Amino acid sequence: MIGELTAEVVVGALQARADPAELPKVRRRLAPDEPAIGMRMRELFDVARWASSLSLGEVERLLDQSTYEARMCAVCVLDLQVRDRIGDPARQQLYLRRHDRVTTWDMVDRAAPRVLGGPLLGGPYEVLHELAASEDPLRRRSAITAPLLFVRQGSDADLTAGYVVASALAADPEPVVHQAVGTFLKHAGERAPLMLNAFLTSHAAEMPRPVVRLALEKADPSVRRRWVG
Repeated sequence: MIGELTAEVVVGALQARADPAELPKVRRRLAPDEPAIGMRMRELFDVARWASSLSLGEVERLLDQSTYEARMCAVCVLDLQVRDRIGDPARQQLYLRRHDRVTTWDMVDRAAPRVLGGPLLGGPYEVLHELAASEDPLRRRSAITAPLLFVRQGSDADLTAGYVVASALAADPEPVVHQAVGTFLKHAGERAPLMLNAFLTSHAAEMPRPVVRLALEKADPSVRRRWVG
């Protein structure tokens, strides 16, 4: 029988899987001064699945850790926990309250759709507009990444709410944001092609060309030719 699962135990499990050969790869996505363990992402996800019963308080303690892998593991645990409880406000609030500990785009992409987006199904959507207006590019990325859940599970009203956020961020100068806009549009346009066409009619001129191409990856070839030649 093992003892109580804690943040420290999870950190120990991560450190036991350290691989010095992986550290340079991990460092490419981090700020120069951000601490990292160095490990394969597959190993990190395995630890997160093992730790998926971690209490909410211990998840927050894991977010307090300095290393990228510990905090990435924390958001993975949140994502795993809400898969059986879509719409859990406690985990959404933890994500929002500790967004300062979310320091990379892949942390956002792992947690934002289910953890942030789940409780927003059916509205209201004000928190997305607040995030979209943030000075922090990663909060803005959260604002447009959360609506990916709307594409898969939401109503037409939810999908429209996602397009409203995309409109606010269409001309965002930060690649970490406008690339996420393109990803949302790509999937949303597959579900509702006419909405994507209307969006591009209004916003394509202000969007970076690679983002327009990304938005049209799943579109009919005739539609792609209209917008990207």
